[in-house]
Amino acid sequence: MSAAVSPLELSLVSAFVHEASGIVLDSTKDYLVQSRLGPLLQHEGVPNYAELIRLARADATGRLTGRIVDAVATNETSFFRDHQPFDLLAHKLVPDVLERQMGPGRGGRPRLDIWSAAAATGQEVYSIAIVLKELLFDLNRYWIRILGTDISEHALAVASRGWYSANEAARGLTERRLQRFFVPDNGGWRIVDELRAQATFAPLNLTAGFPQAGLFDIIFCRNVAIYFSTANRRAVFNGLAEHLRPEGVLLIGSSESLIGVTQFFVREEFHGVDYYRKSP
Repeated sequence: MSAAVSPLELSLVSAFVHEASGIVLDSTKDYLVQSRLGPLLQHEGVPNYAELIRLARADATGRLTGRIVDAVATNETSFFRDHQPFDLLAHKLVPDVLERQMGPGRGGRPRLDIWSAAAATGQEVYSIAIVLKELLFDLNRYWIRILGTDISEHALAVASRGWYSANEAARGLTERRLQRFFVPDNGGWRIVDELRAQATFAPLNLTAGFPQAGLFDIIFCRNVAIYFSTANRRAVFNGLAEHLRPEGVLLIGSSESLIGVTQFFVREEFHGVDYYRKSP
């Protein structure tokens, strides 16, 4: 059984996690701290949560901080999670981006930049790549960049490998897509090289800023800002607006809203699906 966390320890852990990641752990999250960080106490040979935080603050390498954030961060995801954003991507967003680049006098390969800002273990990134392959057929005719970022380096290592267990692959993938876009590997499934090559992964703490991210046509930032304070949500979404090209689009979680959070987006709708376009 994981060690119990006292109210004082919960306060110490909450403050540290918020500083390190922007994630808010309120007073009801004692069960989460015990279940996620309890095993880390044993692994590190630390007697209690207060000592764990003390050691993390004293660790100049950031190793222990990374392990704490990895343990607390929610990396729950699946392929084609919620489906609607990916239908929107295929039927509206990507065609709109490419149409803007194919007008009279335009030449060269059309460019498409997409950012999965909370990529977790990569399922969202590879779902995007699958949509593009199904829609565009020959990806070599386009300049495509899919960037996946996440605060958890462990999750990104899984994403970069592109290998998933049979159970993970079954969550969201049809049999047709599984057979077409993955190859059997060591009892699981590995994304085909063509689609793996479309993706780049990098560690990123959204609440710490992201000046080097570049410009994008479409940004996915779903189901992560719900763990942030209002001030951090505002800063993150205002920052994402700066990294969208004119007419760029932001996709957030189905239970999320930008109302009262930022003025840099206009809500639009396509076949019943909401999305946010960068304000002119």
